[in-house]
Amino acid sequence: MQHFDYRKATASVHCGDFPVELTRGKRMAGQYDFIVIGSGPSGRRAAIQAAKLGKSVLVVEGRKRVGGVSVHTGTIPSKTLRETALNLSGWRERGFYGRSYRVKKEIGSEDLGIRLHKTLEHEVDVLEHQFLRNGVHTMEGFARFEDAHRLIVTSPDGSQLAVEGERILIAVGTVPFRPEGIDFDDDCILDSDEVVEIPRLPRSLTVVGAGVIGIEYATIFSALDVAVTIIEPRSTFLDFIDREIIDEFVHQLRDRGVSFRLGSPVKSVVREGNRVVCTTEDGRIVRNEMLLYCAGRMGATDQLGLDACGLTTDGRGRLKVNADTFQTEVPHIYAAGDVIGFPSLASTSMEQGRIAACHAFELPLPPAPAYFPYGVYAVPEISTVGMSEQEVRDKGIAYECGIARMRETSRGHIMGLDQGMMKMIFSHKTRRLLGVHILGEGATELIHIGQAVLNLKGTVDYFIENTFNYPTLAEAYKIAALDAWNRMPRD
Repeated sequence: MQHFDYRKATASVHCGDFPVELTRGKRMAGQYDFIVIGSGPSGRRAAIQAAKLGKSVLVVEGRKRVGGVSVHTGTIPSKTLRETALNLSGWRERGFYGRSYRVKKEIGSEDLGIRLHKTLEHEVDVLEHQFLRNGVHTMEGFARFEDAHRLIVTSPDGSQLAVEGERILIAVGTVPFRPEGIDFDDDCILDSDEVVEIPRLPRSLTVVGAGVIGIEYATIFSALDVAVTIIEPRSTFLDFIDREIIDEFVHQLRDRGVSFRLGSPVKSVVREGNRVVCTTEDGRIVRNEMLLYCAGRMGATDQLGLDACGLTTDGRGRLKVNADTFQTEVPHIYAAGDVIGFPSLASTSMEQGRIAACHAFELPLPPAPAYFPYGVYAVPEISTVGMSEQEVRDKGIAYECGIARMRETSRGHIMGLDQGMMKMIFSHKTRRLLGVHILGEGATELIHIGQAVLNLKGTVDYFIENTFNYPTLAEAYKIAALDAWNRMPRD
């Protein structure tokens, strides 16, 4: 890993085959073909793609180590926390041994942290090696625009360096939205970045916000037998997921004691003794030991000096881009990842970064596949690809659905799964697969079979005629397809 040493007045750094002379101060420190601000999923993929095209690349990262929000406070920590919770709680074995079964009877925050730190160290090491192997130069510091091509990077010691990029990618990610009136200095009130270093495991928890992040953390703590109450100002949540899947999901959560307060925003949050009291605008009061605020995130753009390069953001600090090329309103400046908003998935962010880099250097790309999967790493998992039943109905397509329960598969029975389902939607006219929606163990892995068939325009006959390993959860595809086929019209 090649780092610039800010303690020296001048330094010579080789980036692949491109020697760059760097100098301290607001003088020109280096010229690059491509500068990437941020090293999260979109930034890393874009940087490596550009380097593979033979371009000189600089990644500017505000943290001490690369990885961005995804590695340090977002995707990787939350999924690691989930896996740790499921392992230590014995969650996956409770179908056989009952709800009281636990691998470790007393689980504390230190138990959650051990695996987390090992995982993060591995992720950072892998990324540093990728940058080194591909000749990508990295610089620690905070970047702001001086003009449309020139950036001033402020290092941790306060010194400033000027760098110039022919093309620039903004991949700074997001920060938690913190409304006024909530005391986030209180160690019992956390945001979605702070929760990965939770000081202690509470007996009860209020989660404000039923988006993907809020739902994931709410269900993870529920799996640890924490009493959880979810507050959401809207009357529905996860609206991009098929409603039948959400209905089943809510049923499972209510069955294990999760409470929902939907349809009214938070009016106040105050500390009363050893409880955090949350009052909603309709007068309902929720008292719990801790509160986790997950109601939205803001693009981390406020310190970038975007006015100097001719860019503006929306009220949430997000940048507007061309949906096909990820160019901003300034053609040589691109943006990708969470900073451009929905879907804010690590997987899609990576692809956005790759496409941006390819377009920036005029590498032709084939059209992107029509459908990509969504994954919600809740307990249980939710994953979906293609159209929901409501979307199919709105388009006026004659269709049929097939349902499979995971307990109907031999593998599911062996694993002790008493819940979980797969829903498949097929067109009457073409017999083509229109959508797959999965709830339960392994959903985010299983979805890729449906993704491949969907993008290759496969039909119900693929699932009927092909052989699946036995016993596997993937057999649910055949069960659901047969269920739909039995009700589909015959020629």
